Amino acid sequence: MNFLVTKVNNPIEHLSRVGVDPASVVIFKNKGEFVSLLIYDVPVIAANVIKQEMLAAGGDAAVHRQAITHRVDRTHVLTMGTLAQHRKLIEKLSMMHYWELDKIAKDIEDCLFGEVIRCMNLPSGRKLYFDRTLIMGVINVTPDSFYAASRVEKDKLLDRVAQMIREGVDIIDIGGESTRPGSDRVTEEEEMSRVVPAVELVKKNFDVVVSVDTYKAKVAEESIKVGAEIVNDVSALRFDPNMVEVLKKYKPAVVLMHMKGEPKTMQENPHYDDVVKEILYFLKERIEFLSESGIDDRIMIDPGIGFGKRLEDNLEIIKRISEFKSLKRPVLIGASRKSFIGKVLGDVPPEERLYGTLAVTAYCVLNGVDVIRVHDVRENSHVIKLIETIRKTDNRSF
Repeated sequence: MNFLVTKVNNPIEHLSRVGVDPASVVIFKNKGEFVSLLIYDVPVIAANVIKQEMLAAGGDAAVHRQAITHRVDRTHVLTMGTLAQHRKLIEKLSMMHYWELDKIAKDIEDCLFGEVIRCMNLPSGRKLYFDRTLIMGVINVTPDSFYAASRVEKDKLLDRVAQMIREGVDIIDIGGESTRPGSDRVTEEEEMSRVVPAVELVKKNFDVVVSVDTYKAKVAEESIKVGAEIVNDVSALRFDPNMVEVLKKYKPAVVLMHMKGEPKTMQENPHYDDVVKEILYFLKERIEFLSESGIDDRIMIDPGIGFGKRLEDNLEIIKRISEFKSLKRPVLIGASRKSFIGKVLGDVPPEERLYGTLAVTAYCVLNGVDVIRVHDVRENSHVIKLIETIRKTDNRSF
């Protein structure tokens, strides 16, 4: 009698092939879906308890080699187990009101089972759904953006936007100040004169979601008045304290991006001990700040590829991009034609970085990124469409 053994990446997808009872799918999901959680900076006593409870549940947890001797005060903890084993861990830790264990239990529960934002209400009344990877097309009404082909003169604006819409763009992102490394700031008046007319012209001619790429509150406000529905703030609301009031008043969606320093100086010897950890802490604080201001369900996050990062930092962020999903907000990546791609490919200029960009896009889509900010809509949309089609193949419901 012949039989065959294969290793599968996602056992849940194969339950239909086995022919299981549909009612048992949830049970198998809990037992068969393996997860690992990285819990940062845990008090060493609590870390040892977590390891003990994971072992008791049938899983395991890795801690610092000196945790058992208490020669370190804190340690990261890496849990390893099924969903069912993590549920047991949560149940046990929730009853321990000491050493922050009950708080850790709540954070684990939120990370594994917390509600993920999959839809945002925009000021116009339309809804922005994140049921697939969306494409944000870059429109720069500037004379000095790093990629010359992204610069659009006023008389070419409608043609460029029309082309992007034909090619499958979901969001048009209009910016009036270059934030390339070493760039100088422009005045509020200058930026407003570039951006607001462009937003108004696009909205008068096309029914498309428009994002305004600015950290200046007044530019954002005037752009929203003429139709912008997303504020893409590279400073995550740190450069202009009035931005939060604009968000509260007009209720646009907002992109919070991480940047070390400011564009003029951000590439002057940036350093991180753990770039993903530092960005996660930063974005978590920014989300909590906005939540306290009553803005919680309209937040996207962007780790800021190229903004105060070295080559190795950018690669590490992309490699670990799925970790940003733990914040339960849509994740946006803007890597299109950036310098790290050029360095990896042998110091090629922006004009020769399309294929590298498409590789990054593919990796990001496969790892759950919700929005890709790109210069080349058609090529990136083809990559996304093919990956999404493969994913949906034989996607049987139970």
